[in-house]
Amino acid sequence: MPPYLLRLGYMLEFLLALLTISDFWSQVGGQNHLDDLAWYAKFALIAGLALVITMGTSAAVSHEKIFNAKTLTCLLLAFLIMAGMAAATYYVHVHENDDSGGDDDTVARLIR
Repeated sequence: MPPYLLRLGYMLEFLLALLTISDFWSQVGGQNHLDDLAWYAKFALIAGLALVITMGTSAAVSHEKIFNAKTLTCLLLAFLIMAGMAAATYYVHVHENDDSGGDDDTVARLIR
């Protein structure tokens, strides 16, 4: 297969992985939790996982055996990034009510 077609395939896989990971994370972790998460954390985790998936595919295709050292390393990195996604979602879930700014519903009384 010509190398330019492989590059095109890897690029399409990366873009498809970006869309799939973000949709899957919102379904599993809850869209409300993802809305409270910082944009750069979401971007770094989603782009990192998509990159590791694409690199793992490239490593599996370029070697004779599918499960080689590079592929297993990419698999381990993917699990670590997914654990980071779970930790970030859990952190937002636990701290979602920390933004309340005190007792807003108290009534002030004026005594003469």
